[in-house]
Amino acid sequence: MKKTVNMDSPFKQAKNKTRSPLKERPLRNPGQSVREARVDIVFDKLLGPMMIALLFGAWAMLEWVRYYFPVKVAPWLVTVFAILALAYCLWQFRKYWPQVKQLQLAEDGEKAVGQFLDRLRESGYMVFHDVVGTGFNVDHVIIGPAGVFTVETKTWKKPVTGDARITFDGEKLTSNGFAPDRNPVVQAKAQARWLKELLAESTGRSFSVWPVLLFPGWYVENSREAWGEIWVLEPKALPTFLQNKGQRLAPEDSLLASAHLRTFIRAQERMLDEKR
Repeated sequence: MKKTVNMDSPFKQAKNKTRSPLKERPLRNPGQSVREARVDIVFDKLLGPMMIALLFGAWAMLEWVRYYFPVKVAPWLVTVFAILALAYCLWQFRKYWPQVKQLQLAEDGEKAVGQFLDRLRESGYMVFHDVVGTGFNVDHVIIGPAGVFTVETKTWKKPVTGDARITFDGEKLTSNGFAPDRNPVVQAKAQARWLKELLAESTGRSFSVWPVLLFPGWYVENSREAWGEIWVLEPKALPTFLQNKGQRLAPEDSLLASAHLRTFIRAQERMLDEKR
């Protein structure tokens, strides 16, 4: 039997205003900021030129059809406009499509890492995804027995052949011997400082926040000196590092930090809703 879904409220007799039965908005998903940026590019930069090209293309086809009927028409002008529109559309796609593909890769990476981090809940961790600050976002935050951690995911493309290796010596990070244009270590440390300040301002307590930088699918090579201020890891190595760190945060402190971070996230969501 086919299942039908009733979208109406069961309380049809109530004619007054209604509201959602949910007390709070759901928390954000892994990679949500990246997905929103990708969708913005598609709709703001690509969809418009595509519609223009299709419009003029259809107009040109119509004029050519009319051209073969007894009524004489002049399809050349609209054909010129159609060609110009198509050229503009192709130029926009060539300009922005690589960004869309890169954002898709980043979103997939954050989702994969997010799903992996969700397993930590079984070990007593709270996991938050896509924590939005002012002009930036933290991919993931985990709070639990080993402490508070910000997690930045970098989904870099790997070479088709040869070694795929990330090397970190505590200061310099290289990918197959090449240093990135923007150092993600600096970014990860800045995110940890921001969360530390946020929790201190919100709770009145000083929480130690440890930055983590994850490279899914890469082999990550660290020197012992590199583990002093940040962890640069392949995601599957993170649970072992957390376990080795031991119990650093009391359960009540974990609940306190998680509650205040959850409140901040929902406040940010309300602000984003007002701007939309």
